[in-house]
Amino acid sequence: MKKRNLLLEPCWRGEDLGQSLPDSPHAVSVALPRWQDVIDYEEKEERCIKTLKTIYPRFGLNPLVAEVAKKAIKMSNIKEGSGWPFPSLEIAQKAQLYCEANIDSKTVIQNFCGLNCLITDNKTTPFAKAFWQHTGLGASSRLAAIALGKEHAPFKEEGVIAKNILINRLSNIYDCPADLIQLQPSGMAALNKALEIIRQIRPHRSFLQLGFPYVDVLKLPQALFGGSELVTEASQGKLAAELDRRKPAAVIVELPSNPMLQCIDLPTVSKLARERGIPIIADDTIGSAINIDPKPYSDLIFTSLTKSFAGRGDILAGSLTISSKSPWKDELKESLLNTCSTPLADPDAIALETASQDVEERLPKLNDACLKLKRKLEQHPEVKRVLHPEDCSNFRKIMRPNSGYGCLLSFELIGGLKKAKKFYDSLKVCKGPSLGTNFTLVCPYVLLAHYNELEWAKKCGVPSHLLRVSVGLEDPQSLWEEFNKALNE
Repeated sequence: MKKRNLLLEPCWRGEDLGQSLPDSPHAVSVALPRWQDVIDYEEKEERCIKTLKTIYPRFGLNPLVAEVAKKAIKMSNIKEGSGWPFPSLEIAQKAQLYCEANIDSKTVIQNFCGLNCLITDNKTTPFAKAFWQHTGLGASSRLAAIALGKEHAPFKEEGVIAKNILINRLSNIYDCPADLIQLQPSGMAALNKALEIIRQIRPHRSFLQLGFPYVDVLKLPQALFGGSELVTEASQGKLAAELDRRKPAAVIVELPSNPMLQCIDLPTVSKLARERGIPIIADDTIGSAINIDPKPYSDLIFTSLTKSFAGRGDILAGSLTISSKSPWKDELKESLLNTCSTPLADPDAIALETASQDVEERLPKLNDACLKLKRKLEQHPEVKRVLHPEDCSNFRKIMRPNSGYGCLLSFELIGGLKKAKKFYDSLKVCKGPSLGTNFTLVCPYVLLAHYNELEWAKKCGVPSHLLRVSVGLEDPQSLWEEFNKALNE
């Protein structure tokens, strides 16, 4: 059967609910074409959940991974519970220890065709799910397909070649020695590794997050690494006082933040932190290392290669880079070598290498298309405000010469929630979570990321009716025409 071309035939109608985005068994996004679908998804409404052909792979189990879990549960002696497949016994045991540390639990680890599945009883399931979601260390859909006999395992040499090419590609992009870069199974797995490295060097301390955070970037250190506190706004003097008072293990920043697309003053924060011997962990996923260079001011840089680096929306991967400009470079490198790593799986590396071959040509097109849409939206009378890194002077401080601002923008409508619902339902583009895909993706991000803490998000200046747009490779004028039609309805 011919796969759906989402550039020409987007999933925007009600009947598209639950379709994989893209049309692939390994898709990381799912169509939620109406506002009510997003609510039903968050409320776990049965009709909606049964319709979903996939799910973002850290928020649940891809159908292939779920099939492995189901078979592993049947092989175990735990009949009422859930299964969580991991690529190695070591990671499954880490998940098991995390569960046992939080609850008197009944768990077993069941091997199924090379995957190690943590089987939990019902009361332990929430903790297993938290580990799965926050760490991003679960088995990938491609590993699950191979375990099920639905896809062929690649030759080991193919995986080695693909990984070497990827490391060299990233080395060129980051302008950084290849031995300072490590591939990871996901962006969150890369952050997990960064936190493990820092904990070795600076044990028994919590972390500090600056700026409105991506949900799991805040929750991973809170759940697994002794805690993390959040400072959303701080003057230079206040930040210095906070660093002196808290003495964090490291400061975590997003460049720029999601979904507000604001950037902290990284040179200033770095100066204050380094004067106090505190490393900086930076997430450059949205900004992209092609557009920005945080190396002079950061010590560890993690990114989700799932997003604009891959572009396809059907590969889960990440990378961790030790900044060649870090005063702790050698110490961080030694710590990285001394911590056990979960490598990016060979089939995922092979797919990622193919997908990212055009990244340096593709990303400037995404930059340009997003900027064009931003300027059109700013001129529309129904639009209250547009959030985009172009308007952030701090973002410009870390931009590379002749680069752009990334593929992401957010905007708010004058009519508030009522207008946002009407616009969203009528907009003829793909609608669902994730970003960086070749096709445009729109979502009410705050509902998806902070549904159970909407009041907290509102207090941080992030309204629930905010719309986030990841701009794709559609013709920019044709894309604007679809936005303009929906705005005028």
